[in-house]
Amino acid sequence: MGIGSAALLVSAGVASGLAGSIAGLASLFSYPALLAVGLPPVAANVTNTVALFSNTVGTAAGSRPELRGQRDRLLRLAALAALGGAVGAALLLGTPSSAFEAVVPWLIALGSVLILVRDPLRRLMASRSRPPAHTARPTLPLACAVLLVGLYGGYFGAASGVLMLAVLSLTATEPLPVTNAVKNIATGAANVTAAVAYVAVAPVNWPAAATLGLGALLGSRLGPAVVRHLPETPLRIAIALGGLGLAISLWR
Repeated sequence: MGIGSAALLVSAGVASGLAGSIAGLASLFSYPALLAVGLPPVAANVTNTVALFSNTVGTAAGSRPELRGQRDRLLRLAALAALGGAVGAALLLGTPSSAFEAVVPWLIALGSVLILVRDPLRRLMASRSRPPAHTARPTLPLACAVLLVGLYGGYFGAASGVLMLAVLSLTATEPLPVTNAVKNIATGAANVTAAVAYVAVAPVNWPAAATLGLGALLGSRLGPAVVRHLPETPLRIAIALGGLGLAISLWR
């Protein structure tokens, strides 16, 4: 790998770490960068998944105030997402991707719209009494949604954080930085499970994964602090618009 390619991957990693921890859009920067340095699509996809393991490490370290008291909730959500990630990895390695990829832009667009209309939907659901998010057990619809988002994350992963943030935002009345931190751990569980499978049987490009992962670790460590200090509504709108932009680019 040349110096130019390494610099591109480190820069893309920093951008991915920031975008992933803030908005769930890490692959918006990392996946195209891997293609740009010459990796074929499948190798880029699996290398991207392995490299973005560092996102989970960085965001967990940077989100300790938001994650305090969330242990039981995180264990339940991470287990569901990890199961989905394992299924998604198996699908990627064993089935054609064309049919599933046709649905990807629609899923991303749906998640983005749900984030935009979160508050009205929350008010519609407010008539039902719910325990605090950190103590409540996942309802069947929430468990299924987290499982499916985990499956998508293990299969392809672009904007899986947007989908997870949409799911969690509709089922928990809490500040956005807390929901965002929980989202990062849940999607990270799916990513880690898929990464383990890819390490064993898929064509991971280790120099590219290490270089991209280093940048992602730096960016993801800074991301939670950015979320903590930005106003919630403009940030939520920016996340949703970024997701819609990615959906449009995939449609094209």
